[in-house]
Amino acid sequence: MSVFRLATAVTLAATIVSGAVWAEASSAPSMGETGMNILVVGTDSRAGLSKAEKNRLHVGGAGCNCTDVMMLVHLSRDGRRASVVSIPRDSYVTYADEAGTRAKINGAYNRGGGPLTVKAVEKATGLRIDHFLETGFTGFEQTINGLGGATLCTDKTLRDENSGLDLTPGFHDADGNGTLRYVRARHIERSGDLGRMRRQQRTVSDLLTRLTLEGALADPAAAAQTARTLLESVRPGPNTDHADLVRIARALGRLDPARTEFATVPLRLFDHRVPGVGSTLVWHEERSQALWKALAADRPITGDRRIQPVPETPAPTNPVGIKVRVDEAAVAAALRSGEFVVTDTSASAPQTRPAGPPVIRYAPGRESDAATLAAALPAARRQVVPGHDAYLDVTVGTRPVQVRKVTYDRNVVDGAPTTADRLGCLADSPRNTQAHIAAD
Repeated sequence: MSVFRLATAVTLAATIVSGAVWAEASSAPSMGETGMNILVVGTDSRAGLSKAEKNRLHVGGAGCNCTDVMMLVHLSRDGRRASVVSIPRDSYVTYADEAGTRAKINGAYNRGGGPLTVKAVEKATGLRIDHFLETGFTGFEQTINGLGGATLCTDKTLRDENSGLDLTPGFHDADGNGTLRYVRARHIERSGDLGRMRRQQRTVSDLLTRLTLEGALADPAAAAQTARTLLESVRPGPNTDHADLVRIARALGRLDPARTEFATVPLRLFDHRVPGVGSTLVWHEERSQALWKALAADRPITGDRRIQPVPETPAPTNPVGIKVRVDEAAVAAALRSGEFVVTDTSASAPQTRPAGPPVIRYAPGRESDAATLAAALPAARRQVVPGHDAYLDVTVGTRPVQVRKVTYDRNVVDGAPTTADRLGCLADSPRNTQAHIAAD
C-alpha cells in the first residue's frame, strides 16, 4: 500500500531541484554521452509506525520488504530534457541472479536489496543505471508538508476506503496526509495501478511546477534548507554522493515543463496469471523496447509512434461490456461487430424517425462509456437522463449514421507519454499564474 512512496520518491525531484542552489556555475552540467539514468524506488515497510500513526495515515495491513514503486528518470545529455518512466510493481521480469528467477520486479529488493533491484531493471530495460535512490515510508507526509502542500484535482468524485481518499470534483489544496491518500488509492477506477501511477505522475509534475511558479528556488538560503530537510527521507545508493546530487540538481533546475516527460511502461497483458507468482503485468514487447531504445539514444519519448501508436478512433473505455440498446437493425449490427453488447430494439422503433442525428441517452456517471459510444457514432448527440438504467440507449434519427470501430488501449488512457505542461492539475489552471498552494 505504500505506493505513495512514489510521490515521496519523486518529491525527491523537488528536493534535488531545491538543491540546485548549491551549484554556482551557470553552465549546464555534463550528463554523459547518452544522458544519465536514475532509478528511484519506494519500499513497502511499516516498521516503526505505531497503531495510531497507521490509523491516521490509513496504512494498515502488513507491509513487505519489496519495492512498491519504481521510477526511472532519464536526464538528457544536454541537461534540457527529463523523461520519467513509471515501472509497474507487478511487471513480470527475469532477475539478474544466478537462478534467472522469473517473478514480479518488486520482489527483487527482497531477494537482493538495492543492488539486485538495479540489476533487474538494467536486465529488463537494457539501460545502464547511473544512480539509485531509495525512499522510506514515514517521510512522505513531512515531505509534502515541508513543500507547502500539493494541488490535487479530479473531474469526478474519488473515494477509496483503503486509502481514506474522499475527493470531490475540482481543485483541492492538500497537506501531506491528504496527498498520501490520493497517490495511494487503487480501488477507485478500473485502471487500478495504472491510474494510480498517472495520479502520482500528476502530483510530481505539479510539485515541480508550483516550486517554479512560487519562486521557491529564488532564495538560496531557503532552498538549501528545504533540500536539507527533504534529503533526510532519501537514501542514496553506494555510487551516489553529494556531488552527484548537485549535478542532477543543476539539470533539473533548468527544465521546462514542455520538456519534462512522463510515461508508464507499455503493457500487453494486464492480468497474466503465473503459478506461485500470482497476477502479473507483461510489457508490450515492441513498444517497451522502442521506449528503452529511445532513452538509450537520448531521444524524446513523446510523439514517438513506435512507443505509442495513435489509434484512428481512440476510446476512453473498453466497448466490451458496455450494454447498448439500438432501435435500428443495421446500426445495432455494426456496433455489435465493434464489440459493444447490443440489444436490437428496432422491432419497437417508431415508424417516423425524429429529425436529426442519433441521440445517446445514459445515466449520470456513465460519461466515459457514453464518450466511447459517441466515438463509434461520431455524429451522435449525448443526453444525460437521471434515473436511466444500466443500458445506453441509441435513438436513430433521420440523418445517415456512420459507425466506426473504436480502439481501446489502456496504455493510451493511463500511461501514454506526455509532458508536464499537459499532465498536471496546474497545466490549464488559473493557479499557474500565482503562488496559491497551502495545506488544507
